[in-house]
Amino acid sequence: MIDKRMVFEIHRLLNSGYSRREIANQLRIDRGTVSKYITTPDPLPKSRKKQLSKLDPYRHEVGAMLEEYPGIKATVILQRLKKQGFTGGIGIVRSLLRELRGKSCKEPFIRFESAPGVQMQVDWGHFKTLDYGNCSRKLYCLAVIESHSRMLYVHFTHSQKQDVLHQGLLAAFHYFGGCPKELVVDNMLTAVTERVGSIIRFNEQFLDFLRVCKITPRACNVRAPHEKGKVENSIKYIRNNFWPLRNFKDLDDVQNQALEWLNTVANVRMHQTTGERPVDRFKKDVLMSLPETLDCRETMSLKVHKDFGIRFDANIYTVPPWAVNKNVTVKADHHRVWIYHKEKAIAAHLRSWAKKQRIELPAHREQVKKLRKKLFQDQQIRVFLSLGQIAADYLEKLADSNQPIKKTVVRLLSLLDEYGQSSLLCGMQKALSNKLYGADYVQNILYQEMTPTRDHQPVKLKQQELNTIRLTLPSLEEYDVLALKRRKNND
Repeated sequence: MIDKRMVFEIHRLLNSGYSRREIANQLRIDRGTVSKYITTPDPLPKSRKKQLSKLDPYRHEVGAMLEEYPGIKATVILQRLKKQGFTGGIGIVRSLLRELRGKSCKEPFIRFESAPGVQMQVDWGHFKTLDYGNCSRKLYCLAVIESHSRMLYVHFTHSQKQDVLHQGLLAAFHYFGGCPKELVVDNMLTAVTERVGSIIRFNEQFLDFLRVCKITPRACNVRAPHEKGKVENSIKYIRNNFWPLRNFKDLDDVQNQALEWLNTVANVRMHQTTGERPVDRFKKDVLMSLPETLDCRETMSLKVHKDFGIRFDANIYTVPPWAVNKNVTVKADHHRVWIYHKEKAIAAHLRSWAKKQRIELPAHREQVKKLRKKLFQDQQIRVFLSLGQIAADYLEKLADSNQPIKKTVVRLLSLLDEYGQSSLLCGMQKALSNKLYGADYVQNILYQEMTPTRDHQPVKLKQQELNTIRLTLPSLEEYDVLALKRRKNND
């Protein structure tokens, strides 16, 4: 199995017109492997134990030697290590020195000018916060500029997470009407996960996104902002030209004002470097076409709590009550939150950027009411309610605290058989006064303060269904009414 960087190279060469045989020869891999990863680009996960090097116990010491004597030779280090019991050869010492020193970048700096549609540059900027009621959220701006024309797009967000970066880039490509061949980024973790000299390890999720768009990433050298100077200057331009003297209500308001500014100011001004307006210099037809389907929404798996809601981004979003205790998939963009169960959408909400809010659909609460009404028609529930007002109050508290009602009632009725009606009512009354809702609390109260009134179980019948039949307790008031009625008729 090959890694995602090799998969990316396979697709890059394929998009450049190479045949499968040429790709296999170029990358020195089997032609069948090329065909496999063209058809199925996502490699299967593999787990391998990292092989230990003989030099691992001495890495810190070698680093200290290199820090004290930057020009030290591998042979001198090898002599020092052999005195300490090192049994390896000169080769792995030289490899470690190359890793620690880093290789000089063999690629030239990116040209100041590029052909139309070839390159876009990307960078983040931080723009204070936005207030939502009593809370605030950090505000970020993703700037994307087409290098040849200086055509600019800005995308405001409340996060710099991986999925949010992809959403911003996709929005930029839609604004421009296509994708570039190259994308220049700095060393942010959502694009570059590791770098040693000129050796770059790109973020695999970032590569997956670019592979679908057929874009090649280019990472700037460390501490070399001039390599993406066009977008660096654009961030300064946004701060000085768009941001001052404006008021914003929410994220949508910021984005709408930014789009208006782009179309009426930024992209129609006379650019000082090119001497042309970006909108006139921009050539849409040379960009590559956008992918047909690309889902960049934030995605996570969450559990539905007893209040038929999921906790997402400091808020609660409700789902149908039948999904309680189930795992669901949540997908969100800047405007909406979708909730799926087994790939089927079960709820959709407008996204709230305030915090500690409960976003509830009226239909979900109505479903809860219907379930409770159906539950209260159960025979066991009716028997329990016949015990009187204390039982009704306790049942209502059980429902409000999201306890398993039917299971709890069955256990309470078994305590009725064991301790009798008066003891059970007394135990529930004490539980109510102490806000203790559940059969375990009542049982513990009865165990500590009461003694069972019966020492034997009732007769067990062979048919188990007959053993579970319970009748509601008769009300003596009804017999009094009948007796008075008959006496009145006789008179």
